[in-house]
This record gives sequence, structure tokens and C-alpha cells, in this order.
Amino acid sequence: MFSKFFIERPIFATVISLLICVAGLVSMKVLPIAQYPTITPVQVQVTTTYPGADSKTVGNSVAAPIEAQINGVDNMLYMTSISSNTGQLTITVYFTLDTDPDMAQVQVQNRVNLALPQLPEAVTQFGVSVQKKSASILMIVALYDKESRYTPEYVTNYTTSTCSTRSSA
Repeated sequence: MFSKFFIERPIFATVISLLICVAGLVSMKVLPIAQYPTITPVQVQVTTTYPGADSKTVGNSVAAPIEAQINGVDNMLYMTSISSNTGQLTITVYFTLDTDPDMAQVQVQNRVNLALPQLPEAVTQFGVSVQKKSASILMIVALYDKESRYTPEYVTNYTTSTCSTRSSA
């Protein structure tokens, strides 16, 4: 019964369908749509070096005081810590999706400053860096040799050396 009405009046059906399309186009301009929605948590990375120390010493004398101070920052989800035998320490603090990255960095920096008096002298002289970190992959580049003129190791070394010199410039 309902479809019979529009079958018998094709001009009316066409006008109605065009009005629906125009309404959809107008409403599409008004709807708030995020171009790149946030799907990964906000990250703040704390890095430092304790020259001459092994990973256990770095973990006990550097990572433990910093982690104790950072623990409890507003909107923090969790943190990971990596210490190496070269004296490098990297702590990554993860925050909720709605956290402002700049405020998160300031809060972590303030907590790290509270831990500085407990750190060894060599670490405070070297410095502790607090930076925002992005987990988003913006671009992936693939490099290969079409003519098989170079070995895969040569292409890898070329890519590594070229990318590292260009990114530091």
C-alpha cells in the first residue's frame, strides 16, 4: 500500500529522495567528526644515564626513587621501566586518553624534580629528561633495491645512516 503510492507518483518519489540527500549533505557539514581520534594513551618518557652502572644498580638507585615519586600522578594508568647494562634508564608513564599531554608532562617533571635529591650525583650531573612521547605511527617507508644490485645489509645500513643524519639536522 505504502510503496504503491510512490510507484504511481515517480516525480514525487524523486523529489522526496533528493530532499533526503540534500538534508544528508547539509547535516554532514554540521556533524563534529574527529579526523584522527585518539586511540593510544598519552605517554610521557623519563630518560637518564648513570655512567658506569649496571642494570641492577640503575634499577635500585635511580629507577626506584623516580618511580616512587611518579606513582600517583593524576590520570596515570601505569608505567614501564627499562634499565640497561650501559647505565641507561627509560621510564614510560601512560595516562588516560582524555589527559592533556602538556599537563601530564608538567606533572611528571614536577615529580621527577622531587626525586632528584635522592639520586646519585653522577645522574643529577648528567640530567634527567622528561618528554612527551607519541605512539602514533605517522608514516612507514619501505626501501628496497629493484635491480638486486646491493645486498639487503647494504640497503639496511644505507637507510639507517641516511635517516639518522636527516632526523638530527
